[in-house]
Amino acid sequence: MVYLHLCCLFVAACGADAADGTQAGRFVVEHPTLLNLGFEWQIRGDANRNASVTVQYRKVNDPAWRPALPLLRIGGEKIYREREHLNYTVPEGFAGSVLNLQPGTEYECRFELTDPDGVVGETIQTIRATTRSEPQTFRDGLKRHVYPVDYEGVRQEPSFTSLMQAYYGAGLGDWNAVWERKAQPGDTILMHAGIYRSERRNYVDPQMTPFDGTMSLTLKGTPEKPITIKSAGDGEVIFDGDGNHRLFDVMASKHHIFEGLTIRDTEVAIFAGQKEVLGAVGLTVKNCRFENIGFGVWTEYAGSSDFYIADNLFLGRDDRFRLIGWTGPLWASAGPYGSHRLTSYYAVKVYGPGHVIAHNSIAYFHDAIGISTYGTPPEDPDQRASSIDIYHNDLHMFNDDFIETDGGVHNIRVMNNRGVNAAHGGYTSQPIFGGPVYFIGNLLYHVPSGVAFKFSAKPAGLLVYHNTIIGEQIIRDPSSNMHFRNNLFLGRDTPNRGIMTWANATNAFSSDYNGFRPNKAVAEQYTWLGPKAGQPLYEPQPEDWKTFATLAEFCAATKQERHGIEVDFNDFEQLAPPDPLKRHAVYHAMDLNFRLKPGSKAVDAGVVIPTVNDGFTGRAPDLGALEVYSPEPSYGARWLKKQPFYR
Repeated sequence: MVYLHLCCLFVAACGADAADGTQAGRFVVEHPTLLNLGFEWQIRGDANRNASVTVQYRKVNDPAWRPALPLLRIGGEKIYREREHLNYTVPEGFAGSVLNLQPGTEYECRFELTDPDGVVGETIQTIRATTRSEPQTFRDGLKRHVYPVDYEGVRQEPSFTSLMQAYYGAGLGDWNAVWERKAQPGDTILMHAGIYRSERRNYVDPQMTPFDGTMSLTLKGTPEKPITIKSAGDGEVIFDGDGNHRLFDVMASKHHIFEGLTIRDTEVAIFAGQKEVLGAVGLTVKNCRFENIGFGVWTEYAGSSDFYIADNLFLGRDDRFRLIGWTGPLWASAGPYGSHRLTSYYAVKVYGPGHVIAHNSIAYFHDAIGISTYGTPPEDPDQRASSIDIYHNDLHMFNDDFIETDGGVHNIRVMNNRGVNAAHGGYTSQPIFGGPVYFIGNLLYHVPSGVAFKFSAKPAGLLVYHNTIIGEQIIRDPSSNMHFRNNLFLGRDTPNRGIMTWANATNAFSSDYNGFRPNKAVAEQYTWLGPKAGQPLYEPQPEDWKTFATLAEFCAATKQERHGIEVDFNDFEQLAPPDPLKRHAVYHAMDLNFRLKPGSKAVDAGVVIPTVNDGFTGRAPDLGALEVYSPEPSYGARWLKKQPFYR
């Protein structure tokens, strides 16, 4: 009865063309992260897509409201790829984030829904939400001291000879599965200096991991009282897997902290969740070193949430001296999809809401950071890959991609990362199930494929702001609801390749205030696919593609890039492109300067974007990732300072 009554009100309010009016539905506050808040507002109607949601925010008790980015109108976009039997239509609604906030702070956010054709239901939502703080060890919990088996010095009590003994209070042999004195929420296990290597073929392994060498940690901490496993501070603590498959299995745990440890010689360092089975909640891994591993931190479980993976060094096993990738003489083809031998897969891969992956230094993997492609997203907002932050990571040498947002649903924030040397793609969405995904302030150098942003499988909801891309964007798989602002795309003079391709699957798109360096001796620099109004063009015909030799010709034909400009490498202080004919070459971030030259054409050539570039200097924001006269972002693990971690 309530539903019918609302429908009647909807028709009455919107007049004869009720489908153009908007009916407000459920408002969702996503899991907060340290720096951002994400929101979703479900609707019905608005067939002509002219409804909008403005956003304001302020700290609680501050008098003045500040503008934020409006929520992105989503809905109706079709995400599909036949070879995976993927076929998904984005539900109608709005989604978006309030960006660049302060950790551990309560904010008030105000959302106003308007539609010239009328709105039924609540038009204003005012909510309070608090950003998270970095997880910390509980100071007042019991301290359990662990020493290596061969330690002969003075011990602090209570003391133990293995992590498992301290964690579970277990004995040897079969007693590794009998738990009598478990760690409690708030306890800290202090690992003293030394090497902790399992003797997994020994029935009475002193590390208590007979046969497989896996430490399965299943206890439950709380947000206020996590269970912490950390270095005692008296020297390096090394967990050596001795070539085993999984070193730590934490998929049944809640609110654990791993801090200040070295983890090496294992296929999977920290396994945190299996799809449709079980997954960790509130996992923190910080200030750790991973080396000679196949996989760093990994969960595929939709209910895994609120991870904090920060300030770690991940070193994989892949080639350190040449970029191999998927093509060329160093890659062997076999079968319809080819083949590629994996020695190290991902440093970090997650699914579920609320994860933060920040300030990590990563090198020599197939991929650096990824969201599980997963498939059709669950309906429950607490079971989806939404509200995930990936920022300030330093990325070097990958046979595939830097950062994969593949499988993300709403409010994926990829911000201020530096990526150098990726064979196949840079920053990817393959696909995104509605968005928005924010690509903001990222650097990219040497991606020989020409796929800076790998937008594939018809992703929807792509916001690309303030990136500096040294290379081309040539992918032709159409995407929906794609918007570019304040970016730099500089060609490397790659033979027979233009600088930019826009492949739009629907008529919701925009591109302006970007800078481009065309490749020399190439006639077709700008490629465009733009469906007509209301045309769901997902499989374009050859005649639908248009190419242009100059930015002026492109602008005149498409009405895009009215404020776009053409730039060159002399607009930078000192930056040269990678050699387009040396696809296997290796470049080093420490040798590259991405800063613009004061007074260059790209300075003051951008547009203001609330919460994205509020602190710009000069008359207007600069193009690209780095603002003139502003401090350069800190990339990678902060304890490494400016050391070249990959050398």
